[in-house]
Amino acid sequence: MVEAIKIWNEPNNLSHWDFTIDKKWEDFSRMAQQAAVAIRNVCPSLTIVLGGISPVDPDFIKLLSSYGLLPYFDAVAVHGFPLDWNHWQIQEWPSKIEAIEKVCNLPIWVTEVGASTFGADEIQTFGLKKTRELLLGRVPRIYWYSLLDLPASWEATTRHKESEGSSYYRHFYMGLIRADGSVKPALSEFDPEMGICQWFHYQDARLEFACNWLKKMGVKKVRTGISWADWYRPDSLEWFDRQMQALADFDVTLTLCFTPPSVGKVASITSPPCDVSEFALFAENVVKRYIVKGTVSEATEKGIQFC
Repeated sequence: MVEAIKIWNEPNNLSHWDFTIDKKWEDFSRMAQQAAVAIRNVCPSLTIVLGGISPVDPDFIKLLSSYGLLPYFDAVAVHGFPLDWNHWQIQEWPSKIEAIEKVCNLPIWVTEVGASTFGADEIQTFGLKKTRELLLGRVPRIYWYSLLDLPASWEATTRHKESEGSSYYRHFYMGLIRADGSVKPALSEFDPEMGICQWFHYQDARLEFACNWLKKMGVKKVRTGISWADWYRPDSLEWFDRQMQALADFDVTLTLCFTPPSVGKVASITSPPCDVSEFALFAENVVKRYIVKGTVSEATEKGIQFC
């Protein structure tokens, strides 16, 4: 079942939200607020989480709070990868959580935390054990990123691709299971009291394999996403129906993000939309289809007004 909806993914990260266009995150705040209201109107009891921020920046939360955004949400999520990308050390996790708690009276969820095997398998094993020690019991939700490595032939969702150097290639080694299906040493250290964050690409052939492994590991809580950019493909509902059916046995935190390029201020999945109410309509339709089992609006079936 879906236990929570998360609005966007890393909105303070340029790879996921273009704040060169939305310089003060005013578009983002209006979009997030309207989406939260739309979700609450359809399903009042559903937990709504404000997108996992990365970097873990209390000033960003203070900015969103100044727009009156936080009362519309039930939790604030953070992401952290101190062994791969962040400019802080893994033992600083408790102080990072505390810094957000000081500026926010909502529960703090860690919806992405992980360590790659880019340098060595042992680094991931250490990272998983240390993360478990520092965060399990400290925050209500932890989602380890991720179960599966990215296949080398795919692209990681980043802004500058290979020009990022090793920062880009680390994205391919975050899984507990390699792209060839073999298991990494860190998997034996995984505690199913944690959840798993596993993104599924559109028409992802790994879906059944991943769900079988999640059950084998005793995982109960899964975080994944539905891409707004994919929602209006001609056969998208068939794919997302299959994804959500495969995940029906888990408690799912469902992330909604990525702008359809045709409705963005620029033609990019990171762009603010021309009309933020379109995202609210998308969020409403996702909740109706997969949580309250209603009927999605005609806008989903017939397309949307492009800018």
